[in-house]
Amino acid sequence: MNPRSHLQHAVRWSAATLAAALATALLVSSGVNSTTAGLVFLTLVVLFAAWAGIWLALYVALLCAVSFDYYFLPPVRTFQLVGVQAWLAMISFMLSCAVVGRVAERARGQARQAEHRREDVERLYTLSQEMMLQEDAAGLIRDLPRIIERIFALDGVVLYICDRDQLYSSTSELPMSIQASLRAMTESHNPAQTVPGGFMAMTLMLGLRPVGALALRPSVLSHEVATAVSAQVAIALTRAMAIEASTRMEASREGERLRTALIDSLTHELRTPLTSIRAAATTLIDSDGLDDASRLDLATIVDEEASRLDRLIGEAVEMAEIDAQVVKVRPVAQRPRTLLDHAVAESQAALARHRVIINAEEPDKPAWFDAHLLGRVFRHLIENAARYSPPGSRITLRSRRAGGRLEFFVEDNGPGIGPVDLPLIFEKFYRGREGTASRKGTGMGLAIVRALLIAHGGAIEAASTRKEGTSFRFWVPLVEENPASELAALQTGNIPVLEKQS
Repeated sequence: MNPRSHLQHAVRWSAATLAAALATALLVSSGVNSTTAGLVFLTLVVLFAAWAGIWLALYVALLCAVSFDYYFLPPVRTFQLVGVQAWLAMISFMLSCAVVGRVAERARGQARQAEHRREDVERLYTLSQEMMLQEDAAGLIRDLPRIIERIFALDGVVLYICDRDQLYSSTSELPMSIQASLRAMTESHNPAQTVPGGFMAMTLMLGLRPVGALALRPSVLSHEVATAVSAQVAIALTRAMAIEASTRMEASREGERLRTALIDSLTHELRTPLTSIRAAATTLIDSDGLDDASRLDLATIVDEEASRLDRLIGEAVEMAEIDAQVVKVRPVAQRPRTLLDHAVAESQAALARHRVIINAEEPDKPAWFDAHLLGRVFRHLIENAARYSPPGSRITLRSRRAGGRLEFFVEDNGPGIGPVDLPLIFEKFYRGREGTASRKGTGMGLAIVRALLIAHGGAIEAASTRKEGTSFRFWVPLVEENPASELAALQTGNIPVLEKQS
């Protein structure tokens, strides 16, 4: 018993003594008869039985009996009982105290049980709500032991799933044999048993089929509550595993749909320039009466469509590399301005009819990044901006350092992207309404950009205003020292790990 409990215990017994003494003093000073005094003392016993339990009520009854005998039963002011009437009064008083004290204690116990049942119902309701509101099926299975432990104030909860033969626990201190014990328990359909570690385990049944086991420590839950918890957990597990199976099937269907869309898109996009090339080549071969201007136009068509074909094949190869996860980041030290200049130079053909502005934040110090990957990012963004913005419009390339990141911007004065299309432009094969209508692009460029930046540890976002233009902002981690030398220093112990983290 802790000091606070000792103090509460002492206060209750002192209050009982004081209450009996005050009641006696008031009754004696009022000059009441023995019948009235007995009723008052009996009421006092009932009050203490309802407030503090049977033992304190019996203590009050003893004090009241002594006062009743001494002050109200003849001969008064003595502890002697003379005559049958006095003995009957005392015996009746004591029996009444015992009976009403027991009845009050029973009522108090029933009220306490009703309160416990109310708390159990609230906890079960809270558990069901948290399980229903959990949208992530895998997260629900992983977090379920901690949820049960928190709601029911337990020391440890272990969840075993038969289909996976795997444990999920709210505590890391588990005996080695607990998984084998829970597995054997579910195989034998044993409804409940004690397992190593002081856990009380129950088999989770769905109909006649065991889906797992739930182990609780300590075993303080009533049989009814533990059964209700196990039933809820069994239903939640079945629901979560059904959702996971449905998600896997949906992912498989989505992957198949994407592969089909890729084949269809590439087939169409590759056939379009091939058709133009073949038509122009056939005309050049079969038409002897063409003038030089017509021949030049046809040769230009062949050249443009061949370039388009080369770009389509390049995008398909890039997407295949990304899907195969073979993209490697090879950082080199380079100034951001140099990267911007190279990006403009490599996209000179696309930018021939646009005004280009380059703005690199000063001081333009070197940073470590993969210039080849970021160059590919710039190529896609610059070609995208040039494709959709009118001739003579401005395209701006900027760089800056902000919040531990190296940020780049590609901004144009094109027609902008609609609010419906903007959240979807980085999805594979999505071209938007304008792109679909004009047959521009394959819908892979921005998806490739995002994948390349994720591989580099960065990200990209877009902002657009209709008829004013679009701005793409992307970033990678700002690394100003050779990451290879830092890693080597950490591995050899030349740089303390704590100092490096700070």
